[in-house]
Amino acid sequence: MNDVPIIAIVDDDASVRRSLLRVVESAGYKAETFASAREFLAWLPYGQAACLVLDVHMDELSGFDLYDRLKVPVVFITGHDDPVTLARIDRSNAAGHLRKPFDRAAVLDTIRRAVGHPAAAIASPLHGVDGHSSGDGDGAGPSRA
Repeated sequence: MNDVPIIAIVDDDASVRRSLLRVVESAGYKAETFASAREFLAWLPYGQAACLVLDVHMDELSGFDLYDRLKVPVVFITGHDDPVTLARIDRSNAAGHLRKPFDRAAVLDTIRRAVGHPAAAIASPLHGVDGHSSGDGDGAGPSRA
């Protein structure tokens, strides 16, 4: 069994995905990249991620929307450090956040801390891929303690 953590990278910008993939793999991690939150959710039943590097602002399903559906350490990335976005990141209890553009050392330091973050060891969906509750009954997002 291979114990190398898989880092999932979700960003709608192909150049950001490529850059992060190179950085993450150069540090010895395995990585999977996804162009959208829905693409990541479709992969999730077949893969496991120790950490999710997640763009905040994406079309269709935002990084915040995806975060609300999962219990996995998340590092938010954004080019929009406006007060509303920063406040929502602060309330989220995310493992970290980076402002685009970011440097290699900051990315790897934040991912290393996130992989050791107590939120969860592996990404696991709490809601179905279609966005409906997976049976918890209340339809609310997961509680984050």
